[in-house]
Amino acid sequence: MRDIGKYVKEYDMCQRIKNRMEVLAQNLKLSEVPEKLWTHLTVNFIIKLLLVAEKDTILVVCDRLSKIT
Repeated sequence: MRDIGKYVKEYDMCQRIKNRMEVLAQNLKLSEVPEKLWTHLTVNFIIKLLLVAEKDTILVVCDRLSKIT
């Protein structure tokens, strides 16, 4: 019995396949879908660009419903 326990403990395949004891993640909750245009926006900055007129950043605003930028 001791030899079997030692073999299983040291065998690489057994260690990779063994059952996980962690709690499983909850179901993902979907974001609500906007109903009107331009009510839910995403805002991002594109930074560290080449200097043009002493500016190196672009602000990007996007509507989540229509994906219009």
